[in-house]
Amino acid sequence: MNEREQEGTIARLGRSARTAASMVVLALVVGLASGCGSSGGGSSSSTTAAAKSASGLAPIHGTYSPSIDPKNFVRKIDNRYFPLEPGTTFHYKGVHENGRTPQTDDEVVTHQTKKILRVTCTVVRDTVSSRGKPIEKTFDWYAQDKGIDGAQPGIIMPGSPHRGDAYRQEYYPHHALDQARVLGSGGAVEVPYGSYKDTLLTVETSPQIDPGVAERKYYVAGLGDIKEKTVSGNREQIELVSVSR
Repeated sequence: MNEREQEGTIARLGRSARTAASMVVLALVVGLASGCGSSGGGSSSSTTAAAKSASGLAPIHGTYSPSIDPKNFVRKIDNRYFPLEPGTTFHYKGVHENGRTPQTDDEVVTHQTKKILRVTCTVVRDTVSSRGKPIEKTFDWYAQDKGIDGAQPGIIMPGSPHRGDAYRQEYYPHHALDQARVLGSGGAVEVPYGSYKDTLLTVETSPQIDPGVAERKYYVAGLGDIKEKTVSGNREQIELVSVSR
């Protein structure tokens, strides 16, 4: 991933996961904006290497050992399907894996940054709650990274997603091995926050950690993730309710 590939690609550079009770760090995975520019017309390098697909940069099969040059990336994360503007809060509502227990998810794009392996990352605070009680808290660090403790970079959203793209989202053996595939258009989708005629649809799985579980996610250009629904393995679902800036 040391080539500039698709400008504006997003990957998770790190995650400090903790439960509300134990506050124990569970893993450091990956999250970053990979590309020396942006899909929204941001600054870019005067030289651009040959583009590579998400499938080639973060392959889901075979040996996975990405190489990343921090010089190739910028601080601003403005991928059109995964924009992270500091000060923005995404509020989701839905149900737990059992399909009944209500839960909420608040993702706060903070003004904080964290430097990991010389890369400045945007810090996102993610809190999942049920009936008003936090059940999971994480800090996700988005930027670019070479990996920590055996973790390697993974792509969250390609800069130019194409149907059939399959890529790793995080790679921390025995802890986090999520992968995704772009299915193409998700068609019209309505959530509490609004109605959208055009969406991008992906499916996420983790065969080694959660075999049999598949989750579909719907994205809107300029906004981001608006709906997540597990289609096999359990009945978890959340939808975007509000966005504040």
